[in-house]
Amino acid sequence: MNLSVNLNKISLLRESRGGALPSFYDFAKLALDQNIVGITLHPRPDQRHIIEEDIKTAFELIKQYKKELNIEGNPLENAINNYKGYLTLIKQYKPHQATLVPDSSSQLTSDHGWDISQSKQLIDFATEIRESSNICSIFIDTDITEKELELILNTNINAIELYTGPYAEACLSESKSEIANEISKIRILAESAKEKGLKINAGHDLNTKNLPALRKLDLIDEVSIGHAIICESLSKGFEKTVNEYIDICNG
Repeated sequence: MNLSVNLNKISLLRESRGGALPSFYDFAKLALDQNIVGITLHPRPDQRHIIEEDIKTAFELIKQYKKELNIEGNPLENAINNYKGYLTLIKQYKPHQATLVPDSSSQLTSDHGWDISQSKQLIDFATEIRESSNICSIFIDTDITEKELELILNTNINAIELYTGPYAEACLSESKSEIANEISKIRILAESAKEKGLKINAGHDLNTKNLPALRKLDLIDEVSIGHAIICESLSKGFEKTVNEYIDICNG
């Protein structure tokens, strides 16, 4: 299981104060110095954290390190103020992976997957994105039906990211039955999607406590983690924290 480090929170801290600190370049470089697959960024129209300068910085570093850039966003978000629009950014920077999320512009964080019934719209987006990115992934809930999964297969989408928020909440509740239920949904969907040739990603509220159980499934190809890494870094340091996550991902 590969780890992609999400650096949104580094930029959020910088933007909350103004100025140049913390340095996005320094933290991106430090992350890439570790045995991770790459970096994940989620630029938003309100520019609350990731700005285009961060994308440029990540783009150049990724080329040097020969690792992967994953840019998340809603393809319905058009240009506004200094935000160029998600599809424009994908065409310009051509990340290895583009992850489509159905967030509204004002949403604090991703909290649900796509309504797969909007398949025609997803087909159009995926076709356009695959001209610039090797992988087009969509953020989905773990309770989608087999029929909905088949709809995804009829598009140019070649990866899914499982929304793990409900699993993380179950872990916090410490309810064995709830945890088992969420793990079961993840396992069933991941097995079916993998059999159909899709890459399996996962993300949202994953941390050192709930990640090991997902690793044991041996079904998930990649996780993107940011918030927990930054939180734990406050007490343990960034490099040490990233390597703890790498160790878990490696099993």
